[in-house]
Amino acid sequence: MSASRRRRLVAGVLTLTAALLASACSSGGGGSETDSSTVTMMVPLFGTAPDPKGEMQQAVEKLVGKKLQITWVPNADYNDKTNVTLASDKMPQIMVIQGDKTSSFVRAAQAGAFWDLTDKLDKYPNLKNRDARTVRNSSTNGKIYGLYRIRPLLRSAVVINKQWMEKLGLKTPETVDDLYDIAKAFTEKDPDGNGKKDTYGLIIPKWPSPQYGSASPYDVIETWFGAPNVWGERDGKLVPGFDTPEFIEANKFVKKMVDEGLVNPDYATLDSAKWNDPFVQGKGGMIIDVNVRGTNLLDLLKEKDPNDFDKVVTVGNLKRSDGKKFSYPFTGYNGVIAIPRQSVQTEQQLDEVLTVLDKMASKEGGILLSNGIEGRNFKVQDGSAARINQDDPKIKVVQQDVEKAFIQLGTTASVGLGAYPDLYADKPHQDQVTLRNKLAEEDLKTAVHNPALPVMPPTAIAKGQTLDPIITDARIKFISGAIDEAGLKAEIKRWYDNGGTQIAAETNDLVSKLGN
Repeated sequence: MSASRRRRLVAGVLTLTAALLASACSSGGGGSETDSSTVTMMVPLFGTAPDPKGEMQQAVEKLVGKKLQITWVPNADYNDKTNVTLASDKMPQIMVIQGDKTSSFVRAAQAGAFWDLTDKLDKYPNLKNRDARTVRNSSTNGKIYGLYRIRPLLRSAVVINKQWMEKLGLKTPETVDDLYDIAKAFTEKDPDGNGKKDTYGLIIPKWPSPQYGSASPYDVIETWFGAPNVWGERDGKLVPGFDTPEFIEANKFVKKMVDEGLVNPDYATLDSAKWNDPFVQGKGGMIIDVNVRGTNLLDLLKEKDPNDFDKVVTVGNLKRSDGKKFSYPFTGYNGVIAIPRQSVQTEQQLDEVLTVLDKMASKEGGILLSNGIEGRNFKVQDGSAARINQDDPKIKVVQQDVEKAFIQLGTTASVGLGAYPDLYADKPHQDQVTLRNKLAEEDLKTAVHNPALPVMPPTAIAKGQTLDPIITDARIKFISGAIDEAGLKAEIKRWYDNGGTQIAAETNDLVSKLGN
């Protein structure tokens, strides 16, 4: 994002409180402009937008008893769109918030722009039975401003082109040094056998979140090197992960790979929605991301060639050069679903919206939003979801709508979601599922958790929009060679000088007050 555009977004967010509260007051507490039979939503999209009259949307509408008017936003643009929407005078009734601890969202929520749900969930059985740790992680200074979208706590992994590994006689990596060696071999030793130097090792996309610690490949690698996961204890106090020697060493490692051409040249601009493309096209050989990407890649490779798609191997978190292992955990959730007071102005309207979300978080809703339509594109077999009719193009559309879109509405808050694990008919897929579960269980033992997840310091709320990009921008500049190590450290100092010192002090104070 350009500096001028960022300034415009900041200015827009600063007008948020007045605009929202004025809008609510002018209506005298009346209903929103939307018909009560329709619920409006804004949701991230990882593929092609579903047909609003398609099978999947009809099934969800039948489940909740309401028509859905969904604005699907490509994931790479979602945070920009969120900021623009926050500053607008027309907000949806249900809004997925990614990176929910952003200063713009917290400032808006604490100013009254979103409903405080802390004491509002007791009458909704699928929303109140929540995992205590994830509730804590997703809360903000003790308040609940959104229903978390639950995800596995440990799902970081590396997916690698299996056939390239076998052709070059490589073993699966155990350390960051092994990762480098594989990336170098994939780049220099012609793994596709076409006689050209047209492949590279690691595929990294442009990361949409402006915040440091957004589960990007960079954050995962930094954790592998021993840096704190956003915040960590050093000498008895919490410090930001980027203010550690391990952070510098990790990014020197990434920079070395970039300098040697071992990473896709468009790493700063590649749309994350197209992250799989270089792998499927045989241009890049590795992705550091969530472990389910292994099965997603198999799906795409199988579509391309049903007779030759067993090209993916998944490994867990990697050890540091000295053999010590620090695994990257997630928060236990992936953003929150928030309810704007501008469009949901009364307790009655809030009840209607929470009832919709409660139905989505039910066992039936969890199955629909995670697995699709039972009897249509999956059947239950041995307690798992076995896909059916996959040769039918219409069924493929339903499956695509689930995996790339509607699953973003699912798993909102309930732990016993009812969604079935996938049971694949072919061995490569099933092996991936078995392996990723085993790796996640093992890596959880060495997970490096962020102790400051439940808090949002006042200075971060006030200045976060300006401070958040300093480190992420500096990291990319360092990796690209635009600044050197001294320049990177100068940017870290600039973060402290412009409010980071206060943020660090407030973070320590808030965490100590929150207790265990």
